[in-house]
Amino acid sequence: MGASQVFSLRVKGVVSAAGEIQAAAVNEMLRRGLGLVLGTSDAAEGIRGRFEAADRVGIKVNTIGGRRISTRPEVALGLAGCLTRSGIPAKNVLVWDRTNRELKEAGYRLTDDRNGLKIFGTDTAGAGYETEIFSHLNIGSLFSIIQTQFVTASISLAILKDHGLAGVTASLKNYFGTIHNPNKYHDHRCDPYVAELFDADRVKRKHRLSIVDALVVQYHRGPSFHPEWADASGRLFFSADPVAADYAGWQWIEKLRARKGLPSLKEEGREPVYLATAQAMGLGKASPEGVKIIEEEV
Repeated sequence: MGASQVFSLRVKGVVSAAGEIQAAAVNEMLRRGLGLVLGTSDAAEGIRGRFEAADRVGIKVNTIGGRRISTRPEVALGLAGCLTRSGIPAKNVLVWDRTNRELKEAGYRLTDDRNGLKIFGTDTAGAGYETEIFSHLNIGSLFSIIQTQFVTASISLAILKDHGLAGVTASLKNYFGTIHNPNKYHDHRCDPYVAELFDADRVKRKHRLSIVDALVVQYHRGPSFHPEWADASGRLFFSADPVAADYAGWQWIEKLRARKGLPSLKEEGREPVYLATAQAMGLGKASPEGVKIIEEEV
């Protein structure tokens, strides 16, 4: 089999000097990136080939970092718009994360519109966590009912960040936000837990696509926001291979660190070893020969 493709799209000026995100530029990146990753000239056509019209699509975002370093609402809402324009009813699209508080602090406006786009957290009334522990390999957790019952298909829309324990947090680790006890799985650089959680049927079977928000990247001292180590990269990564998406994100963080004269994550003893575990488990590719990163300026 050939290398897994990751499309790295960039638009100049998508992040203003004041740090504001230009929604029109994001929308153009999404249209182009979705077409490339889904192998069609038209994003809507590609989405129709990847999702069923009756799918309930969960866009899993990461909002624990607050407004400055979370999945941007402009990206999540732009992606939701691409889905609905492809024929998926708005009422079947849900942008979600762990808590309503984190979503609001990241700039999202909560809504549980019966006939429209939904944005809410697991702690919303009527959601919550399952009452029985799910066990898989070294994982033993309660899953969010959103992941297990509300959605039939999932997109990991992660934020790219350096992580003091895992090395990198992106597409795979984003699913830590689907369980009640992610704090339990941060030993040994989160290895093998990130890979094993994704390998759980209720995650892997529903996952359709990885998009990594690298508009602003925390390349050092993450996962919290530190402006002196944040770069307005103005990029979005797209891949059908979630492991390759994270590998590409890791390589981008290493480039930023090198530019700033920082040691590599390996030199600091915190390279994301869970990616090698994920590759060994057959979940995707995470090697120079196994991943082809294709850069394009929109």
